[in-house]
Amino acid sequence: MHVLYSFKRCPYAMRARMALYLSKIKVEHREVSLKNKPKAMLELSPKGTVPVLLLNDGRVIDESMDIVNWCLEQNIHTFTDELTDEQKSITENEIKLFDEKFKYHLDRYKYATRYKDIDEVAHRDACIEILKSIENKIYNSKWFFSNHINKIDICILPFIRQFRIANTSWFDLNTEIPKTQKWLGNFLVSTLLSEIMANYDIWEKDSAVNFFPKDL
Repeated sequence: MHVLYSFKRCPYAMRARMALYLSKIKVEHREVSLKNKPKAMLELSPKGTVPVLLLNDGRVIDESMDIVNWCLEQNIHTFTDELTDEQKSITENEIKLFDEKFKYHLDRYKYATRYKDIDEVAHRDACIEILKSIENKIYNSKWFFSNHINKIDICILPFIRQFRIANTSWFDLNTEIPKTQKWLGNFLVSTLLSEIMANYDIWEKDSAVNFFPKDL
């Protein structure tokens, strides 16, 4: 069976778990402490970040987007929508924007005390500008493009969720991004989120085997 090293709150690990869940791929789940990373994980992926997926054929996938794409290759019916070329382009461009720019500013806003001489408000405003840039691209539906979840949803929403957590009342009262707020709100009350945020004890070498998803 495939083995997933994960951390509950990491947005990269969240996107990987969502892809596995939606693809109906069951894995052995190993919850890790980022302050005490297990030797077994570091031997597979010395860079020491989650998620890390060890396939049952011995291959290792240690980038979240590679795990998402691998899941899509295993199950072409993961998502029910057939996206247009324009939607596919938007998907890839926005994921890249969030991975390369939004996450940079998010870290310096949410974890400002970890950095020297940081203007956290400037980084918060930079995040808002990125959210405003996607506001008019969001369709009037449950998810980004339609009432069916797609790759763009699982890859971006975990970061917007973290941005909101940094100052929930400020985010909820912001009047510049109503579509984004509604989109995130649908995610926050979804069965998908509750399923992928199930609790697991920290994995150790002699731990009992746990599975994800729990209901497969």
